[in-house]
Amino acid sequence: MRNRYLVRACLLFILLLGSLTVVVWRQSRALEMQRSLEAVRQARAVEESRRSSLLRLVEQLESRPRVSEAAASRLGMRLPSGEELVILPLGELIPARLAGELAAAGRDGGG
Repeated sequence: MRNRYLVRACLLFILLLGSLTVVVWRQSRALEMQRSLEAVRQARAVEESRRSSLLRLVEQLESRPRVSEAAASRLGMRLPSGEELVILPLGELIPARLAGELAAAGRDGGG
């Protein structure tokens, strides 16, 4: 009889030890996943920061003063003065048939 209680006690102890082992394993896996998730979040934050700095650089390179300076230095271009500007009122001076042909040539690629 005493032998039966000893076997039950050993089985309960083994069961308790096994369940505690599973709990410790599960918690360590959760901590590992949490660390990897945090690493991914940090990498994402770094990449978002890099993206925003690249967008600022693109905006700076596309700015009107930068483009005007590059056009002047590389191509010899300059901003026109007020008397050099010519504004063409297309809707009033061009007949409807010619305006349609111009529009069609623009859609076709101009040729």
